[in-house]
Amino acid sequence: MHIDPASGLLDEAEYIPSPNQDDRPIEGQIDLLVIHNISLPPQQYGGPYIEQLFTNCLDPQAHPYFADICHLQVSSHLLIRRDGHIVQFVPFHKRAWHAGESCFEERVRCNDFSIGIELEGSDDEPYEDIQYQQLVAVTKCLRHDYPGITVDHIVGHMDIAPQRKTDPGPAFDWPRFRQKLASA
Repeated sequence: MHIDPASGLLDEAEYIPSPNQDDRPIEGQIDLLVIHNISLPPQQYGGPYIEQLFTNCLDPQAHPYFADICHLQVSSHLLIRRDGHIVQFVPFHKRAWHAGESCFEERVRCNDFSIGIELEGSDDEPYEDIQYQQLVAVTKCLRHDYPGITVDHIVGHMDIAPQRKTDPGPAFDWPRFRQKLASA
């Protein structure tokens, strides 16, 4: 697994560009990894809906839940599907719109200095083994190219927006992930 320095793209990811991105502030460095979860409709997996949301193409008529979210302009850098397939929406050197109102170590606007990875899943359903494997491989690759992403700078969305967010939720096995990362 490798990140192309010119494009900011992961060589093993399918690239579906999101319009929901912009340039990062010049003065900042990328030193935070934020892990999220997403499923559309909630707790349903597969299908095109996550990609449609991140590319502003979600049909509000396709499911009752979509009417409330189809207007959102959000993205993440990567999505790791339940089968391990990786989709990249935003080059790593660009700012994805994944964290929203957020704070880490007294720094606000976490999108400015973070990379966001979505796991296809929900707070209370176990993630797949292949998702952990892919997340570890991607994290190892990111830490090589962005050494500011230390173990202490890998957090869940709930850690940077605790009043608003709960993901990746209690089903995400942090000890397992950290152990696999340490042995990678």
